[in-house]
Amino acid sequence: MPEKDQERLATDLGATIAQLMRHLRAASPQGELTPTQRSVISRIDTDGPATIAALARAELVRPQSMRLTVGALEERGILARSPHPTDGRQVVFSLTEEGRRMLTAVRQAKQNWLAVAIDDRLTAEEQRTLAAAAELMRRLMRE
Repeated sequence: MPEKDQERLATDLGATIAQLMRHLRAASPQGELTPTQRSVISRIDTDGPATIAALARAELVRPQSMRLTVGALEERGILARSPHPTDGRQVVFSLTEEGRRMLTAVRQAKQNWLAVAIDDRLTAEEQRTLAAAAELMRRLMRE
């Protein structure tokens, strides 16, 4: 059972990470994309082409909701459909060149915002502390 200090730290850390994520989303030049749309294109970029059912499971949403999300991305030219390699009844969705360009721009804007914020707002010692904290966060995430 965690002690009060660890519980407080966990609460503070969670709230701070959530606030950081909001700032990163706001820094994105593609503000017209929903968080789910951003997550879907990032997932496809990382994991490769996927069916609507697989995306829905991964994003913890209903297939009907994912169909709307994927449809909007396909309509904008961010995703393209192709036949499933082994199941002719299904289709898979992958990133188009426009989708890759958009994802790169989103990631670069977020990274730039954070790098500038770190440089402008933190001393050299604080930056070293932040680097150590980032390593600790990576350790927490390892399973």
